[in-house]
Amino acid sequence: MSAVDPKAGREAGNSKAVIEAAETAVADIAKARKETAKVIFGQETVVERAMVTILSGGHGLLVGLPGLAKTKLVDTLGTVLGIQAARVQFTPDLMPSDILGSEILQQDDDGKRSFRFAKGPVFTQLLMADEINRASPRTQAALLQAMQEYHVTIAGQRYDLPAPFHVLATQNPLEQEGTYPLPEAQLDRFLMQIDVHYPDMESERRILLETTGAKEAAAKPVLNAKRLQEMQALVRRIPVGESVVNAILELVRSARPGASDRPMNKYISWGPGPRASQALMLTARARALLDGRLSPSVDDVLALAEPVLQHRMQLSFSARAEKVSVRDVIADIRSAIG
Repeated sequence: MSAVDPKAGREAGNSKAVIEAAETAVADIAKARKETAKVIFGQETVVERAMVTILSGGHGLLVGLPGLAKTKLVDTLGTVLGIQAARVQFTPDLMPSDILGSEILQQDDDGKRSFRFAKGPVFTQLLMADEINRASPRTQAALLQAMQEYHVTIAGQRYDLPAPFHVLATQNPLEQEGTYPLPEAQLDRFLMQIDVHYPDMESERRILLETTGAKEAAAKPVLNAKRLQEMQALVRRIPVGESVVNAILELVRSARPGASDRPMNKYISWGPGPRASQALMLTARARALLDGRLSPSVDDVLALAEPVLQHRMQLSFSARAEKVSVRDVIADIRSAIG
């Protein structure tokens, strides 16, 4: 049976070429997910959202306690997707040059001196920014340019980053001593905030048995950078129905202060901008492709509402006093739409 229904493609006005490309992409994605599952246990939602982020061409913020395989996930995705990966441990003394690179004075055999640019770890295709909120605002700002503009500027010279380029950053939600909270402008650059929770009993049992023996499972490459870029281009060609567009607009606009008369709206101090709508459009398409569908539904929008919106909202002091969370507000908005 076909993974993508050709009839659905015709109804959406898609060409045969798009349907065939989607068929191949679905098969490749299935292989990548299967290979990832050999190493990452019990985090299906996290893996799905990380893949959706990368297929959408964006960056992800992984929020979870230490020891929940966040680093392992990024390393595994780099291997499975066949892209170059690098990791930077963010600390308060980390300088922008430690990430971007710096100019080095060198001397040739004739005694002539010149500057040579030594590239930093940002020149990779998948960068893991571990504990990103431990770096100073200056260092965070340097990474912000790379995330938004896909190039860096050193001594007035522009250096383009490899393509594709993605940042998967991690953050500990509890330990905030000695940290620098990410400014709203940088949070908005992350396509999704992916919450990483404890595994269930059976998954943790599997972790215990399969990672403490003489041999440990290792993932193998399934894709490569060129193939990943082709799939990212395909995501942008997937058709979106009017009902999905309306759901995205209603969801995002309802998450802004004064935009609704619903009781929960009074707790919103500031909400998401148009970049959140763009994020929902792309991630809904990518999630549909991951699920073997050629067009996203309103259910995709509702499923992605929390990871796309939660880091783009701020609640008032009264919300904290009444123990109302961003998750509660988003759930209220979702219920009005769904």
